[in-house]
Amino acid sequence: MKTCLRILAVFTLTLATLLCMAPAHAEDGYELWLRYHPLTPGQAVLYRGHTAELIIGSTTPTQIATRNELQRGLSGLLGQDLPLSETVTRDGAIIVGTAASSPLIAKLRLDIQSLGSDGYVIRNVIVDGHPATAIVGGSDIGALYGSFHFLRLLQTGQAIDHLDLHESPRIKLRVLDHWDYLNGQIERGYAGASIWDWWKLPDWRAPRYTDYARANASIGINGTVLNDVTGGATILTTTYLQKVAALADVFRPYGIRVYLSVRFSAPIEIGGLKTADPLDPQVRAWWRAKADEIYQLIPDFGGFLVKADSEGQPGPQDYKRTHADGANMLADALAPHGGIVMWRTFVYSQANKDDRAKQAYEEFKPLDGQFHANVLLQTKNGPIDFQPREPFHPLFGAMPKTPLMMEFEITKEYLGFATHLVYLGPLYEEVLSSDTMERGMGSTVAKVIDGSLEGHALSGMAGDANIGADRNWCGSDFNQANWYVFGRLAWNPTLSSRAIAEEWVRMTFTNNEAFVKPVVDMMMGSREAAVDYMTPLGLLHLMGPGHHYGPAPWDASESEADWRPVYYHRADRQGIGFDRSSTGSNAVAQYAPAIAAQFNDMAQTPERFLLYFHHVPWDYRMRSGQTLWYELVAHYTQGVDDVKQMRATWSHLHGYIDEERYQQVATFLAIQEKEAQWWRDACIAYFQSISGRPLPPGYAPPQRSLKYYESLTFPYVPGYSSW
Repeated sequence: MKTCLRILAVFTLTLATLLCMAPAHAEDGYELWLRYHPLTPGQAVLYRGHTAELIIGSTTPTQIATRNELQRGLSGLLGQDLPLSETVTRDGAIIVGTAASSPLIAKLRLDIQSLGSDGYVIRNVIVDGHPATAIVGGSDIGALYGSFHFLRLLQTGQAIDHLDLHESPRIKLRVLDHWDYLNGQIERGYAGASIWDWWKLPDWRAPRYTDYARANASIGINGTVLNDVTGGATILTTTYLQKVAALADVFRPYGIRVYLSVRFSAPIEIGGLKTADPLDPQVRAWWRAKADEIYQLIPDFGGFLVKADSEGQPGPQDYKRTHADGANMLADALAPHGGIVMWRTFVYSQANKDDRAKQAYEEFKPLDGQFHANVLLQTKNGPIDFQPREPFHPLFGAMPKTPLMMEFEITKEYLGFATHLVYLGPLYEEVLSSDTMERGMGSTVAKVIDGSLEGHALSGMAGDANIGADRNWCGSDFNQANWYVFGRLAWNPTLSSRAIAEEWVRMTFTNNEAFVKPVVDMMMGSREAAVDYMTPLGLLHLMGPGHHYGPAPWDASESEADWRPVYYHRADRQGIGFDRSSTGSNAVAQYAPAIAAQFNDMAQTPERFLLYFHHVPWDYRMRSGQTLWYELVAHYTQGVDDVKQMRATWSHLHGYIDEERYQQVATFLAIQEKEAQWWRDACIAYFQSISGRPLPPGYAPPQRSLKYYESLTFPYVPGYSSW
């Protein structure tokens, strides 16, 4: 009898556990982190009283959007609709608005002077003897941001009984750059076709556009560049500007401005001129007229993003003018309307015979202080091109008179596309916390781009979007975390990527600690794992040519030297790595003296950047006491082992979330292990053929021959668009 009771007790406990773990219905990832699913009884007790009433205006589109979001969120989380009221009549009211829009909020006399228009206060207050929560913005948009923050507190199980939060963004422009073409393709897009249906615009405004705006506003993103920087000039024709205006109408209530990538030669291509010379009066007049036309249709248009004089794109150098000449011409056209120019510093000439890593610095450093006040120089996080790891771009410590805007890649062009689980928060945090030493210690990249180091009023961060038409938006659920962490760090670049990952996991999956901790640990180690199985110890650009899928360190097929993997690793019988020291290309000299001295010395260079700055002998003794060859093989192997551990971790989490999302992640992790093994084996096989060294004891040889790996071709890789 005791045995039967014991079995029954175990069964009952197991059933209860499974009921708590298992979600109520299947999910497909469409809700992103805005999953307003009912809180468990243990969580809901924290929010007693907050179902009382909601007091919020509804006279502006943003107020209506805020009201709708709070009603959607609170009714979903608490399982009941929230009654609306105009006055506080009971305990637990939620009062939302601005001092200008709400007499009730004005009576609270909260200190909001330093908030700015995007900032907000969330505070527990007493109104007419009743406890209440006030969400007060510097503007309607600030109140919207504050409302999303309040919902985030509920979603993540935070206490809300002693709230006194003051939030303002550290960065002014927080922008997604879409690499979308007008034909629906996306360059480096791994989540399906473009979400912009240009053919049906401006008449059909898909509900997905509103959900896109909601998701962006929830993390503070306030701008979107709709089209690819290598596209043509068609987007500037009247027909397409009317389509852009329709999207702007959808985004406006959520505080999101639209921007456009513009082709520098547009005056020739669609304007009928014979030149695009930025100093030509006719060209300048054409751009002024075009700006006037845009602002007639879109009064809050954000401005232009420009890729010029890079990878064959036209630019001011075609007319023997400088980047400042080109940027300032466009800035003058936009200035009367309050628009800005984001001018990319990702420039390099195919005719360059020197180190590609030096080119942006060499072209832009001499122009410091020559750009107009409404110009931001948009600079990639590293000097090459969004590699798994690069040192921070030297321009961030070299242009004190010019505001620089960070450009991060959210889409994983070099990190396994959609299927590899690689959380980019640690990469972003690593770069933002790097010390440029521009004004001595503490001159971090974050302080450069938020304008605080040099007192710039204009600041910005851009992320190259990973969003597509896939139902889950980003190709996989974990890719959503990279969109999320970008927005949160664009709001405050000093936040912890681990804390953001935990936020995202709780909002996207569950608050169950048995799930949250191992998944956050897995995410935090995922980027380092990818670096190890792809490009350890400062290697980079080893991927297949053009499509950037899979390893090809042997490849020398590209027409230009600096498009070839062999250009970057320079492996030979003696060693491996690109010598950027004072005896090589001297790229180290582009950094502040203290940093340059460290990078110039092989013994002082952090080993994570060793082969980026030095050509190192295969038998060089690393800090572990092992040779470079040994450490290279060890890192490649460790990367694969880390992915195996990620799979094992995930396998123990079955049942905590819905089956559909669980199984997709499990399948993608299996793909990642297979491809990590491929990266490891192909690279080791190639570098062994060059070095002539035997494998270190205890390490397995590649599973296939080097000839096999070299024979692989991939003609239909997703996200690869021919320019």
